[in-house]
Amino acid sequence: MLRKLYDGVFALARSRHATPALALVSFAESSVFPIPPDVMLAPMILARPERAYFYAAVCTVASVLGGILGYAIGFFLTDVGLALMRLLGHADGLAQFRAWFDDWGLWVILIKGLTPIPYKLVTIASGLAAFSFPVFLGASIVTRGGRFFLEAWILKRWGPAMLAQVEKRLALWAGAGLVVLVGAVVVLKLL
Repeated sequence: MLRKLYDGVFALARSRHATPALALVSFAESSVFPIPPDVMLAPMILARPERAYFYAAVCTVASVLGGILGYAIGFFLTDVGLALMRLLGHADGLAQFRAWFDDWGLWVILIKGLTPIPYKLVTIASGLAAFSFPVFLGASIVTRGGRFFLEAWILKRWGPAMLAQVEKRLALWAGAGLVVLVGAVVVLKLL
């Protein structure tokens, strides 16, 4: 089922409704949708490199707005937020999320916002933990914008050759990213 959804989003990236669809996918992915907007962003940039930064801006704005929805779900609809977290494999409970954000709040958002780890985990957990909304918003803008604009720059500069290498070694890149993330958390924990 997930593969069909992934393929459907990829096909939508080539349609005449691609830009509004990109905004919708970016918005929804930040709170409930399982497919990241990169699936649309990359082929759209490759098709029209002159619009790379426009597409990155659309992704950023929509993702941050979706993140606000995710935060609101966690903050105002605690039971729904906890149910979504359990569905996403994080059933640690409200006390665990609050402790997590008390200890690492800003770092959690900064690290996870740049990685392929589902951003909806960060947004909902931030609301559940009642983490500072202004700090959450600022970190979301920085990390989501950083991620999407970096992707736009890479694809605009190196285009299909770079994308082919990333897709060819996707497992390696994901593994390396996970090692860096775990290492960063361990180092921060030791400090």
